[in-house]
Amino acid sequence: MSLWHALPDLEQLNANQKNTIGEWIDIRFEAFDDESITASMAVDHRTHQPYGLLHGGASVVLAESVGSTASYLCIDTSKYYCVGLEINANHLRGLRSGRVTAVARNLHRGRTTHVWDIRLSGDDGKLSCISRLTMAIVPLGEIPSRP
Repeated sequence: MSLWHALPDLEQLNANQKNTIGEWIDIRFEAFDDESITASMAVDHRTHQPYGLLHGGASVVLAESVGSTASYLCIDTSKYYCVGLEINANHLRGLRSGRVTAVARNLHRGRTTHVWDIRLSGDDGKLSCISRLTMAIVPLGEIPSRP
């Protein structure tokens, strides 16, 4: 049985990157199946730290982007919205070039929270980062008002 409330439209997900950090660091949604969604990001001058390695913060941006998109695709957006509650990352191996690919898999899909396991790998398929993202699922009527 599929996780998705709405089947992912990769073309639309990629179009949604326009004018966001995702466009700047070249995040591309690439694939999905019944249990996961996959996106990749450039490893180059845009995502490097000063020593020429992939910046840990850039890895976290990719992880949160793919995980939060996954949560969005699991909810009824006419009734709910989702926001990041917590993210962590363990950086296991440095990358200098190519693309880093993130695969998000659901660990928990509850009424008020989702938890995602996100694994990042380099072009060689070796694991570079493990991240866990917790998303809050909030009814639309509870959107805070702007000051």
